[in-house]
Amino acid sequence: MNDNPSLNRPAPQTLDLLLSRRSGSAKTMSGPGPDGEELRTILAAGARVPDHGKLAPWRFIVFEGEGRERMGEVLVKALAASEPNASPARVEQERTRFLRAPLIVAVISSARELIPIPVWEQELSAGAVCQNMLLAAHAMGYVGQWVSEWCAYDPFVKNAIGLKAGERVAGYLYFGQPAEPLEERPRPSLEALVTRF
Repeated sequence: MNDNPSLNRPAPQTLDLLLSRRSGSAKTMSGPGPDGEELRTILAAGARVPDHGKLAPWRFIVFEGEGRERMGEVLVKALAASEPNASPARVEQERTRFLRAPLIVAVISSARELIPIPVWEQELSAGAVCQNMLLAAHAMGYVGQWVSEWCAYDPFVKNAIGLKAGERVAGYLYFGQPAEPLEERPRPSLEALVTRF
C-alpha cells in the first residue's frame, strides 16, 4: 500500500494534456517565455524521468537574454569555418537562430560507457527528459519545440558550449508563446502501429 497519497492519485486532466500536446514552430514564437520559477519547474519535471541506475545521464544548458546573442556569434563562427562563402542572409540566419524564442534549453546526454547500465537506456532517458519538459511547458500554457539542427552536431559549437568527451545534444528545446494559432497535424493510425503477441 502506498503511504503517500500524492504519488499515485488519478489525474484525468493529465490525459487531456497528453492528448493535446503539439509542437509549435520556433520560427513563429514570441515572448514572453517562462520566467525563472517556471523554468525551474520545467527543469524539475525533466529530471523526474525513468533513470535506470539513478545516474542522471543528462544535464541542461539554458540560453536566455544575452546568452542567445552569444550563441548566435558562436554559430556565425562555426558557419565561417564550414561555409566560408556563406551569403550574408545565411550568416544572419545563424546569428538570429537562437533569438527565435525567448528561452532555449539544450538537453545534454552524458551517457557513460563501461558500466552495467546500457548506453541506449541512458540515451532514452535523455529523450524522456525532453518530452517531460515539453509537457510541463504545455501545462503552463507555453508552446515548445524540440529540434536539433546542424548546431547539435558541429564540433566547434559543441566545444564552445562546453560539451565534454562523449556528451551529445539530445535536443534544443525552444519555449515561448505561439505567434500564430497552432494547427493540428495528422497523427499515425494506431491500428497500423500495434501488433499483439
